[in-house]
Amino acid sequence: MPWQTKSKKVVFENPWLRVEDHSVINPAGNPAQYGIVHFKNRAVGVVALTDDQQIYLVGQSRYALNCYSWEIPEGGCPENEAVEDAAKRELREETGLIANSIEPLFKMHLSNSVTDETAYLFLATQLQAGEQELEESEDISVKKLALSEAIAMVERGEITDAITIAALYAIERRLAK
Repeated sequence: MPWQTKSKKVVFENPWLRVEDHSVINPAGNPAQYGIVHFKNRAVGVVALTDDQQIYLVGQSRYALNCYSWEIPEGGCPENEAVEDAAKRELREETGLIANSIEPLFKMHLSNSVTDETAYLFLATQLQAGEQELEESEDISVKKLALSEAIAMVERGEITDAITIAALYAIERRLAK
């Protein structure tokens, strides 16, 4: 690793993240400042797929973007929870769906130039209906649609969430095989 950390200090912290200011020596050997956003939870995302290749999206207001966003069910996974369990929990909380089968798709790093956030994506099948369990910060609506229509939403710029886009293309590719 060509970077050297000289010192670091926390400039902001809340229950979900910590922002750090690092004094570093960069790969060219020069002193520099580097800001890092550390996420205290891992991210999980779930593609809920029916036997007839329909999926579930959740729509919600995203404060940081000041817009409404369509996404696969996603959420945070604390360190003391298995990512697979968190994926099942987020699916149930946001959609009411219970996954009788869940399998890992892949892991990805999000915005890796300034954060250490890692996302774990899953495919949920053999779905059973249940009740949503929304948190007070969530204003979620649920939409069931064909996977092909979700891909079209990506291509029209109606879905912009990175986790969702990666997961939808991965499922499309898997089903095409």
